[in-house]
Amino acid sequence: MTPKSCDTFVVLPPLTKHGVVFGKNSDRPQGEVQEVVYYPVSESADPVKCTYIEVEAAGPTRAVILSKPSWMWGAEMGANECGVVIGNEAIHTNDNEGDHDPTIKRLLGMDLVRYVFHF
Repeated sequence: MTPKSCDTFVVLPPLTKHGVVFGKNSDRPQGEVQEVVYYPVSESADPVKCTYIEVEAAGPTRAVILSKPSWMWGAEMGANECGVVIGNEAIHTNDNEGDHDPTIKRLLGMDLVRYVFHF
């Protein structure tokens, strides 16, 4: 069966005894390796090598823990040291407002998720 969507949920107090519960499933292909990784704070101002393109760093990075496909830079979901939690959601588009050129390498939605965590 081909995955068609991903679902994200949050449970807030008073429905939780302590804190917040965040959950997410993934619509990634069956058999694709998902890794859980930790990246500490970095002071580097070097450009960031995302999945397909490089972008400028926005300053020192925050520490993050991520769940991500092993082959890409971006993240399916994660949390940073400030308590920000994000889950990627698929957006299906035909690029009907863009340049219609699928050969141009761009940032992925999951790259944006990870970039937000770091900066």
